[in-house]
Amino acid sequence: MELILLIILLAFLFESMDSMAGMGFGTALSPLLFLLGYTPLQIVPVILISEAITGITDTIFDHEFKNVRYSFRPLNDATKIALIMAFFGCLAILTSILLGYYTFKFPDIVIKIYVAILVIFMGISGFIRIKLRKIESLKTHPKMLIGFSALAGFNKGIGGGGYGPVITMGLIFSGVYEKSATAIVSFAESIVSIVGILTFILISFAGVEVDLVLLPSLFTGGFFAALCAPYLVRVIPNKIWKYFIPLYAFGIGIFSFVKIFFL
Repeated sequence: MELILLIILLAFLFESMDSMAGMGFGTALSPLLFLLGYTPLQIVPVILISEAITGITDTIFDHEFKNVRYSFRPLNDATKIALIMAFFGCLAILTSILLGYYTFKFPDIVIKIYVAILVIFMGISGFIRIKLRKIESLKTHPKMLIGFSALAGFNKGIGGGGYGPVITMGLIFSGVYEKSATAIVSFAESIVSIVGILTFILISFAGVEVDLVLLPSLFTGGFFAALCAPYLVRVIPNKIWKYFIPLYAFGIGIFSFVKIFFL
């Protein structure tokens, strides 16, 4: 499994965006890798492995740089929110992987169309987030996190992306400070990704062929980005990402549709 320089660079870029803006790695990489000719079973498990490791790394450094503070004895609010999101996200990703890749075995074209639709909506949600920043006060709706967590986990299992944008939106709707929200997303996403990995291992024993050819490339780029990004979150405003990511997501979704149906 040779390291592919282009994919290493893409993984570094999108993992940096993911850590700084709460979205970008799975959401941005999945449709792009589809366009490069890779299949869902080559993409989704590898993204989950990469994000499990980089998410844990992000969590440690976010805590160290005080982007967010975690406490287990006693449980503080940030830890409670992350664990609640992780619990419902784990149930959802387990369900989506079993349904999509084992029980019904969705055709690749169905998964690609779903991901294309997903990233278009993620682009729209990014612009909604920009609007939300301008609102001085938001009513807290903590129960909404359950629904957001379930939807995000389902997206993660089907296409490898769509977790960070959905969860970050849910946290902002619930009144969580934005930079804390992006840090909490990394913690919850790492737990959800681990459950997704275990589910893929389970179905591989049942005869589903999982291909890890992309793992060295994605992990290399993502790991180095995870080391750098938490510091950048602290010192660099994310004005660039807040416009670039939604535009990219919307554009790559439209282009994916064009390639699927017309090229």
